[in-house]
Amino acid sequence: MDVLLAMRTFRRVVERGSFSQAAVDLGQSTAAVSKQVRQLEKHLGSLLLLRTTRRMSLSEAGQAYFSECCHLLEELDALERATQSGSSEPSGRLRVNAPLSFGLKVLSPILVAFMQRYPDLKVELTLDDRLLDVVSEGFDVSLRIRSHLPDSSLVARRLGEVAQVICAAPAYLKANGTPLSVEALREHSCLAYRLAEHPGSWQLQGPQGNSRLELPVRLAVDNSLMLSEMLLAGLGIGALPSFIAQPLLDSGQLMQLLPEQSMPRRSIYALYASHRHVSQKVRVFVDFLACALQALPPDTPASDASAGAVKTSLTPPCPAAR
Repeated sequence: MDVLLAMRTFRRVVERGSFSQAAVDLGQSTAAVSKQVRQLEKHLGSLLLLRTTRRMSLSEAGQAYFSECCHLLEELDALERATQSGSSEPSGRLRVNAPLSFGLKVLSPILVAFMQRYPDLKVELTLDDRLLDVVSEGFDVSLRIRSHLPDSSLVARRLGEVAQVICAAPAYLKANGTPLSVEALREHSCLAYRLAEHPGSWQLQGPQGNSRLELPVRLAVDNSLMLSEMLLAGLGIGALPSFIAQPLLDSGQLMQLLPEQSMPRRSIYALYASHRHVSQKVRVFVDFLACALQALPPDTPASDASAGAVKTSLTPPCPAAR
């Protein structure tokens, strides 16, 4: 059995959702395509596809194998293209997952510079605040902003930090008063990020030490940009990541509360599958992103209009655009 041929056939069957459609694409008979998949399953000693008279779906083992199969075939194709063209530049498809607000506010200009630098790469970016499964959903890299990560078999590279800022709209503060102490926060409506580890539970560190505050949550949303809109509308008090909060603080649309109190910073992680050899496209993307995030200005007071901005002109050691 030609294992590589069987892997390519299996991939096409999954992508097309049927043996007959895959057979048309591959210029083979449906019986031949089905036979190759059965031989691959026998070779692996595992059922990859669950078949009924009406539908076909991946088994649990099939989901994991499909992701790795695509990864290996794409790497092989990229190696062949590079060898044939004499180029050492990465090529092929790079599938990336990132939180929506981070993708729009921070990643977007970095991605422009990255694609200018590596024109042979095709990027598929999925913006979703949910914690998606990197392997089963076929992502090469998943970017996550968390205070900590659960144990897993994935490689986690820490790229930077994001501060959290407690803030509210001037109109809300005018109508409800400005809290001048941690305890005073309990008297206010809390707007929470629903996907946080502990929505509505704030860990604060100030001159008097650490404290944990449980706040009554009036509204919980699963996106930081939506949360910022609700804060701007004057619905309550909330905590925003600095890359969203800072421009709104600079413009006076939001006011920072209790600046002497700080919340734990969240780390920016790049997660990717554990391989002895990390693919070139993953390596250059993660390296480029790490360098670009290091080029961002540090957290500064709201009076500094440059705070929260993203530098699109990257300086060495970041790879320059062509």
